[in-house]
Amino acid sequence: MSNSTSIEQNGINAVPDSERYGKPSGLFPVWFSWNISIFGITCGMYVFNLGLSVFQAMLAGVLGYFLSCSLVGILAVGSVRTGLPTLAQSRFCFGVDGNRIPAFFGYVANMGWKVTMLSMASTTLADLLANLMPVLSQDNGYPTTTCVFASFVIVIVLTMVGAVYGYSLILKVERYIAIITGAFTFVYLFFFIPNIDFSMLNSAPSGSFATFIGGVVLAMTMVGLGFLNYGGDYSRYLPRQSSASSVIFWTTSGIALPVSVLLILGVMLSVGNPELLEKAAHEPLAALTGILPFWFYVPFSLVIIISLISAGMTGVYSSGLALLAVGVPLSRVTTTLLNAIIIALGCFYLTFISDSFLSTFSSFLASISVIMGSWGAIEIVDLLRQKRLSWDVSMASPYGEGGRNYRWTAMVSLIVATIIGLGTITSSDPYIATITSFLLPDDVASSTFAVANVGLLVAMIVGALLYGFLTYILKIEVPPVKK
Repeated sequence: MSNSTSIEQNGINAVPDSERYGKPSGLFPVWFSWNISIFGITCGMYVFNLGLSVFQAMLAGVLGYFLSCSLVGILAVGSVRTGLPTLAQSRFCFGVDGNRIPAFFGYVANMGWKVTMLSMASTTLADLLANLMPVLSQDNGYPTTTCVFASFVIVIVLTMVGAVYGYSLILKVERYIAIITGAFTFVYLFFFIPNIDFSMLNSAPSGSFATFIGGVVLAMTMVGLGFLNYGGDYSRYLPRQSSASSVIFWTTSGIALPVSVLLILGVMLSVGNPELLEKAAHEPLAALTGILPFWFYVPFSLVIIISLISAGMTGVYSSGLALLAVGVPLSRVTTTLLNAIIIALGCFYLTFISDSFLSTFSSFLASISVIMGSWGAIEIVDLLRQKRLSWDVSMASPYGEGGRNYRWTAMVSLIVATIIGLGTITSSDPYIATITSFLLPDDVASSTFAVANVGLLVAMIVGALLYGFLTYILKIEVPPVKK
């Protein structure tokens, strides 16, 4: 058993059997603890706001969650067998140098998510401090810039400390956070449920089938696909022969179960509350804490902040591993510190400069999910080949040491899938829009297919089928390139 107060020494190397411990069930609290955040209720509002009925929104959200989270669980099995983090594991598939491409975008995905989470933690802490100390509040009730900046610094420092200490500390802390956040969220529901107008649940008209698929895709991007690139970072410490089905089950349920319950509640609250939907698009957490009495608002806000910081810890930690997988010649501690600085800059932008949370958030998720979703689909198909190779870790090494520098079958599949995906989705963010919908005629770009970002699913399917065809049907294996 590793000491949780010592700094972790493992980077992207394979964790040796002597350091393996735990059971697959231990994965549940890791994922559960920072998916129990009430932001999951806001996600339900976003799915419903696409134009679905209550039942359609619930079904689309839960289906999207469990489908995408099961992919995270499948990828986590590979890391159990090899001891490698997910983005080092995919060197089997893409080669050491070729893998730098998905590793880089995995890094971008991690950073974007953590910028979002820690920005919400900063503003939530600032709102709490402003309510407790009126001197930190402006005349309009919002916290002063000084208050927001101080909160921002506190959040970043706490996140950085936890991420530097690494896996063992994170695993230990997450267990307690899972209990605390679960308990407080349960109490929150007593204040939340009375705000649901049950008589309105059948009032929302049904959306089209394409809109329903759009709800599934949105749910996939908000949760599961965002975790694809580091699902194995926490399973790699499990004993090598741990049950694959158990790893998949506990990973999937740890992520999808809490967010599904919260999504259902968010959908129910949305009916007949257009003002709440509008506020949630700009202030996703403040829209929900406003219903609380002050005596509960204070401790619950602290729980939200702790949950978001724990999410930041795991994200900064995994982003450090992603940088190592890209090939940055730095130690894990150094890359973690570098990530903390970059995330701090991103949080500063989203907290102090950006004025459109929802459009930037949803557009970023869809765009990065095209790349990482396609990568994940290709990697899952390649797990069959990796198993045939008896999970030989040397295959994740450069040419001459047992592996490949590039595997063109995987790289071509990823490029084709990414072009198709980005070319057939749309973006409400004007900057991100410059790299999307370029394959769509103007009249099609406004269609439900495009707006619902169904092109993401198309990209994943194309990537998986093309790679499977090249690898298992044509059996193409381009000779390795020597450096």
